Amino acid sequence: MIQGTGSNVGKSLIVAGLCRLFADRGLKVRPFKPQNMSNNAAVTSDGGEIGRAQALQAIAARVPLSVHMNPVLLKPETDVGAQVIVQGRRAGTMRAREYGSRKAELLPRVLESFGIVCDGADLVLVEGAGSPAEINLRAGDIANMGFAQAADIPVALCGDIDRGGVIASLVGTHAILPEDERARIKAFLVNRFRGDVSLFDEGVREIAARTGWRPLGVVPWFADAHRLPAEDALGLEEGEGDGSVKIAVPVISRIANFDDLDPLRLEPGVTLELVGPREPLPGDADLVLLPGSKSTVGDLAFLRAQGWDIDIAAHVRRGGQVIGICGGYQMLGRSIADPDGIEGRPGTVAGLGLLDVDTVLTPDKRLVEVSGRHLASGEGFSGYEIHIGRTQGADCARPFASVATGTDAPHPDGAVCASGLVMGTYVHGLFASDAFRAAFLARFGAASRLAYEGGIETALDRLAAHLEASLDIDAILEIAGR
Repeated sequence: MIQGTGSNVGKSLIVAGLCRLFADRGLKVRPFKPQNMSNNAAVTSDGGEIGRAQALQAIAARVPLSVHMNPVLLKPETDVGAQVIVQGRRAGTMRAREYGSRKAELLPRVLESFGIVCDGADLVLVEGAGSPAEINLRAGDIANMGFAQAADIPVALCGDIDRGGVIASLVGTHAILPEDERARIKAFLVNRFRGDVSLFDEGVREIAARTGWRPLGVVPWFADAHRLPAEDALGLEEGEGDGSVKIAVPVISRIANFDDLDPLRLEPGVTLELVGPREPLPGDADLVLLPGSKSTVGDLAFLRAQGWDIDIAAHVRRGGQVIGICGGYQMLGRSIADPDGIEGRPGTVAGLGLLDVDTVLTPDKRLVEVSGRHLASGEGFSGYEIHIGRTQGADCARPFASVATGTDAPHPDGAVCASGLVMGTYVHGLFASDAFRAAFLARFGAASRLAYEGGIETALDRLAAHLEASLDIDAILEIAGR
């Protein structure tokens, strides 16, 4: 199990890189994370959802995605509450205090999933969440030491030197843990070092001397990390291109499935501009993209509070185009009704009115992988749907795409307004399909020069080589009992 001295210390990428490394050595390797908190989810082949990091790790291990790789997924809807997904399915919404008092009840389900993942595997790499040093959260813990103790597995602790204080973080974790949990940690590694790694040799010796843990190595900064999907919205980055096509994205408060942006961010011919709170949308944008949301009604209110509704309306009047994905699509319609109070108080709110459609939020959640064809260009794509709600209206007579699952016949998806300037779709991940993305960008006069999915495979291969050159891989296998 790879635990960390804190959140965002690089645990997810370390596990992904090790999954690819050991898979290349011929081992049947599987990823696992007992509890995750993220609004960036992936749909699995067995019809559920898991955190995007575990999906990337499964790709790295070259195995199908399974709900058991991330049996508990928390998807924040407000500052104090989250939707709870158990073994891929929505179990309800809980406030943080309620979940804290009930999370121990989920341990049997977590251990059940762990057993399923272990079955037939040579090696399972487990990712922790946050830090085991948060001893105020230790009661009922299923994310770090609570799980490690219950499953009886050894731990390696990862620290991030780029944020500073890595010696204190590692040694401090050793100091604060009780003896039995301290003894479960067998080794440590230091991540994200910039410069000459040998300059930290003395630091490694100090950490080892003060903790008694075995040093696994120091991992230099991995420059290609930005080419892999991020799990946390903190990982959102501006585009690295400086192309003639500018795409503006209002960063709503509960943005979800934001890896939809990654292929556009990496396109050399695209300038992707993330617009934060209290910032106006750029007047020279060619396209405004409204992303998915974990709380559509709440984020619609947030969007209006920033004045972005006025900016978007002005953008369309100037002839600019808008695309909404999932929750963003729902916001573009005339109204959003929530009769059952799924996202809060029951009622109906006015949408942006840019599409002649209405949405009704319903308790049933659609989780399905799809393949489709963009009707305007004729190009195909693959992706997934992960949403509640049904959308109907006159503009649905001009669908954005035709989509199908493995069992369903093709059916219309999304809507396009009469002028063609405003469009919406329920399909996530469609911009990852190179042919579709090229056709979509061509309407703005831009040529695509990116092989996105091939680039992910290349980045994973480079990450595996990066870790092999930096870490004591034989020691990891020894600790894991291989």
